[in-house]
Amino acid sequence: MKLKCMIRNLFNDKQLIERVKQKLPKLFHVAELESARAGKVGMEVGSVREKIIIALLIYKFGEQNIETGIPITEPEVDVKVFNNPISIKTITGKNFNGVKLIWTVDAEKAMEFSYNYTPSCDMILVQINWDNGGGLYYIPLDTQITTLNLIGRENYIKLPKQGTNPRGVEMTGKGLQTLIQHKETFSIPIHWKKEIIEFKPYQRWIDLWENE
Repeated sequence: MKLKCMIRNLFNDKQLIERVKQKLPKLFHVAELESARAGKVGMEVGSVREKIIIALLIYKFGEQNIETGIPITEPEVDVKVFNNPISIKTITGKNFNGVKLIWTVDAEKAMEFSYNYTPSCDMILVQINWDNGGGLYYIPLDTQITTLNLIGRENYIKLPKQGTNPRGVEMTGKGLQTLIQHKETFSIPIHWKKEIIEFKPYQRWIDLWENE
């Protein structure tokens, strides 16, 4: 059975959809608290969010069907579900901007990447938009390739501006909007509301020190 059919089970499971709507904002809020220092959220929050999404896949499909030991050298793949590679992306805010396709500070490499890039796996995208609406999206590989060919590379890929300190090659807002609106993209709308959480970042480590 194709991965798209398997993933459809997640987006058709009414109980799981409600669980995602209820729990994902809380779990991502905890991820921010874990990754914060002096009130500012660090870049490591992306890795924590990724683990939360992978945990959802394990919860739904079973640990035996999920491969998490992906080499860090893999450019896009973050997890494999039933041996099918998936990239996990998260963005914060109302606009669909800032999704990295590759991290590089080399302008020549960025240009070369934009000429040669073709999506290589399905994508899970989470839009976090606190006190507003966002969602969880599953974008199949063929949908990405179709969109890239439809709108063209110049409208799909955003290169870093010349003369700036580049943080990588991004997908354009137009590209992302086209992807999430595609008829083959699965989605769960989420209202991102923060609960009051009494978070003690050192408590679990204190507990481990105290345990015999």
